[in-house]
Amino acid sequence: MHDMVIRGGTIVDGTGAPAFVGDIAIDGGHISAIGAISAKGREEIDAAGLHVTPGFVDIHTHYDGQATWDSEMGPSAWHGVTTVVMGNCGVGFAPAKPDKHQWLIGLMEGVEDIPGTALAEGMTWNWETFPQYLDALAQRPRTIDVATHVPHGAVRAYVMGERGANNEAPTEHEIAQMSAIVEEGLRAGALGFSTSRTVLHKSIDGVLVPGTTATKAELIGIGRAMGRAGHGVFEMASDLKREWDEFGWMGELSIETGLPVTYAMLQSIAKELPWQEQMAKTAEWNAKGANIVAQIALRGTGILMAWRGTVHPFLFKPAWAEIEALSWDEQFARLGDPAFKARMLAEENVFPQSDVMPLLMAVAMGFGLQYAMGEGFDYEPTEAQTIAALAAAAGQPAADYAYDLMCSNGGTGFIYFPILNYADGNLDFVAGLLERDDTVISLSDGGAHCGTICDAASPTFLLQHWVRDRARGRISIENAIKRQCSDTARLYGMNDRGVLAPGMLADINLIDLPRLKLGAPWMAFDLPAGGKRLLQKADGYVATIKRGVVTFREGAMTGELPGVLVRGPQAAPVLAIAAE
Repeated sequence: MHDMVIRGGTIVDGTGAPAFVGDIAIDGGHISAIGAISAKGREEIDAAGLHVTPGFVDIHTHYDGQATWDSEMGPSAWHGVTTVVMGNCGVGFAPAKPDKHQWLIGLMEGVEDIPGTALAEGMTWNWETFPQYLDALAQRPRTIDVATHVPHGAVRAYVMGERGANNEAPTEHEIAQMSAIVEEGLRAGALGFSTSRTVLHKSIDGVLVPGTTATKAELIGIGRAMGRAGHGVFEMASDLKREWDEFGWMGELSIETGLPVTYAMLQSIAKELPWQEQMAKTAEWNAKGANIVAQIALRGTGILMAWRGTVHPFLFKPAWAEIEALSWDEQFARLGDPAFKARMLAEENVFPQSDVMPLLMAVAMGFGLQYAMGEGFDYEPTEAQTIAALAAAAGQPAADYAYDLMCSNGGTGFIYFPILNYADGNLDFVAGLLERDDTVISLSDGGAHCGTICDAASPTFLLQHWVRDRARGRISIENAIKRQCSDTARLYGMNDRGVLAPGMLADINLIDLPRLKLGAPWMAFDLPAGGKRLLQKADGYVATIKRGVVTFREGAMTGELPGVLVRGPQAAPVLAIAAE
C-alpha cells in the first residue's frame, strides 16, 4: 500500500513532454511510481479532470525576514509555490553585527518596501554570521521549502562598516574578507550570491544599496570565492550602464568559474541597453562558453496605487501631506469632503529632489500610462482602459476620475501603473522570451513591495493568462510548467524537484485549469506591528502537496508544515535519472 495515490489526472510532468493521463504514487515524501497504479493508497485523491503538475519553484523572492516568523508563507504558497529562493537584489539580514540590525532593516524597507516596524518586531536576530542565519531558518517548519543567497549589502556592511554602507571602494584585504564570508555562506548551504547595481534600490534614508558602484575587482573576487565553493548562482539587478560593461565581467566570471550568472532583464525606457541588446549580449557571451541567464517577468512590473498604498497620484499634493498622518477613518472622511477634494485637485504637485524625477512625474500625472483596475482585471490592458481614456469618455478631468476611482468601494479602489515591461502597451515581446533557453521566469518579488506591487501571484498568471486566456501568442501548458518548475529548479541546482518522476520530491499541484482565477488584490494589515501588505489569492488550486503531504486544499492551509531549509545543491534521485 502506498502513502498516497493521485488517480486519473492529466499529468504535466515538468520536462516539456506532452501531457498524459495517469496515476501518481507517493511514499516517504517522494514519488514512487507514475502510470497505471493498481495498489491502493492510505490516502487517495481523485484527480480526474484536473492538471497535475510539479510544485512551482520561485527563484526571486524577499521573504528573508518573514521566513523567520511565518510558517504559512503567503502569498506565494497560495499560488502553488512549494520552493522559494530569497535574498535577491543584494539585500538580506546576514551577516549582521548587533549594531547594524536597524540599518539592515532600513535597507530592506527602502529597497523592497517591507515595513520596517514589522521587521523590527518580527525578527529575533538570533544570529550574526550567515551560517547562524541558516541555522535560525532551519528551526521553523513551513508549508514550503526556503533557500537563499548571500546578500552583498549585508556582507559589505559587515566587513567595511560605514565605508561599505557608503559604497566606498574596498581594499584588497577587504575584498578577501568579503569573499571568505561568501564562500563560508555557500559551504553552509546558500544557493548563490546577490548584488544590486541600480539607482532605484536605496535605503529608507535614500542611500544607494552597498555594492551599487562596486568595481570589477570586487565582483570578480567574490565570484571566484563562489567558484572555490563549487556551486552557486551570481544574481544581480542592474541599470546596465554601458560604461560598466556588465556583460563583459559577467561573461568572464561565468567562463572562469563555470557558474551561472543571472540578471534582471526588463523592458525599460530608462535603461541604456534596450532589452533586445541585453538579449543579444547574453547570446553573444553564451556562444563563447558563458552561462548567463536573463531573469524575465511575466507581466508589467505594476505599481498598485491606492490611498492606503505606498504610492498614489496625489502623494505630492500639499493637501495629502495634511492628512497623511491621520487614521484611515479620518483620512477617508476628509477625502470624501467635496471642498477638500476640489482643493487637492487644484493644487500643484510639490516633488522632492530625486534622480528618478520622470518616474515621480509619471506617478502624479501619467494618466495615459495608468489603468483602472476592476473585477477580473486583465493584466495586459489596452489604451481604452487607461485613466485618461476612461476620464475622457466620462467627460471628467483625468485626475478627478483617478480620485473617484480610488475612493470607490470604501476607499479601496486600485490603479495599475506598469512602470516596467509595458512600454509597448502589450506583452508581445514576452511571448518570444518564454521560448528561449537563456531566460528564466523570475522577478515575482514575493514577500516584498508590500505597499506597491503584488506579483507573487505570477505562477497563477502564467497559467491563467499565458496558457488559457490570452487572445494571441499563448504558450503550451507543457512549456509553462517546465519554465516555472524544472527550469527554475535546475538553475539553482535543486535537481530533486520540478519534475514528476519516480524518486523526485512529491511536490505537486492539482489544478482545475478552467476554474483557475486570480482574485482581486487587497491591502491587509497582518504583518507584525500591524504592518501592511498587498495580497492576492486564487481559485482553482484543488490541492497543493509538499513532500507527499497536502498543505493547501482549495486555497486553505491544512496546518501541515513539511517545508525545510534547502542547504546547497540537491542531487537528482537515482530513480529519476534511471527513468529518463
